[in-house]
Amino acid sequence: MKTIKDLNIKDKKVLIRCDFNVPIKDHKIIDDSRIKGALQTINYCLENNCKIILLSHLGRIKEESDLIKNDLEPIAKRLEELLEKKVYFSKKTRGVELETLIESMKAKDILLIQNTRYEDLEGKKESKNDKELGAYWASLGDVFINDAFGTIHRAHASNVGISSNIDSAVGFLIEKELNALNALNCPEHPFIVILGGAKVADKIGVIENLVTKADKILIGGGMAFTFLKAKNIEIGKSLLDEENISFCQNLIKNYSNKIILPIDIAVTNNFTNDENYREKNIEDIELDEMGLDIGSKTLSLFKDYLKNAKLVLWNGPLGVYEFTKYRKNTDELLKYIVDNNLKTILGGGDIVASATTAGFKDKVYHASTGGGATLEYLEGKKLPGLESIK
Repeated sequence: MKTIKDLNIKDKKVLIRCDFNVPIKDHKIIDDSRIKGALQTINYCLENNCKIILLSHLGRIKEESDLIKNDLEPIAKRLEELLEKKVYFSKKTRGVELETLIESMKAKDILLIQNTRYEDLEGKKESKNDKELGAYWASLGDVFINDAFGTIHRAHASNVGISSNIDSAVGFLIEKELNALNALNCPEHPFIVILGGAKVADKIGVIENLVTKADKILIGGGMAFTFLKAKNIEIGKSLLDEENISFCQNLIKNYSNKIILPIDIAVTNNFTNDENYREKNIEDIELDEMGLDIGSKTLSLFKDYLKNAKLVLWNGPLGVYEFTKYRKNTDELLKYIVDNNLKTILGGGDIVASATTAGFKDKVYHASTGGGATLEYLEGKKLPGLESIK
């Protein structure tokens, strides 16, 4: 894969596709991790005397009201603070105003272009990789660096569209992501996979790709109940992915020695954080109960399988993490991993958010910045944002 160091960028106008899709509330950034993730590539371009033009999306743009809440200007201000340097901002995604700003740039100037998905308001030109839009953005720079791992599984005008038109490479963030995830291609053993989250459907491709490589797959979260149902265990009102019961049955049949399911569950009667819960063995779940977390016996069981692991991949929390009562065991297992210095890759999305909340994100081997991108990589799919650069 061609990286930024393989390009001659000195004194050039460099377009960088970043992933500034960060949580914002009342125009204030809640978590700036993704902004910080772009700094290494931006600083490298500053060292090479470049004019730096940044592109990113933020949220989804379906109607006029989405424009205000997904304005990138707060990102420009946060970048200024982190870089201790002026960051210019274009309110337009194309046109004379943007072009004038670029023409007036000096070496080491930084310009952030407004949310690329503003172009989705009429005809989804960004998300559908409009060729004219991709070519236009490409015309604004000399070279292109894709450093947005979170969108690398999508063919958008701001990644595939641009890289189809000018010399391109990946930035340091994507390089770091790929180096970490490549460890999964020929993993050290024992290789333990932990899968949580809501639905089996979201993880079918991942399971199929990893079940032959992994020594054990530890299953928690809402998806565990579909596996339990596949074994004819009563799950009460717990989450069920009915369409994939047969998939779970086949997996249990063919890989019974690898699939590890919960042996006890934290149950309650309603989907709320207000009621008390009790822990029950899985055989004792009643019709009016629902499971919202693994139990303490399951936590101990998972720790036993992890204790000698040489590599761990974890995707998805083990309980309903947005409820404080049901994040305990996810946090406890994260702490166990960190305390025992287990080489662990957190596979993006909710488990990285959980690790961030618990203060463990920066203590594991690698926490991926991509949710869907990481899942598609783990499924073995080709990623359009990479293929266009190859």
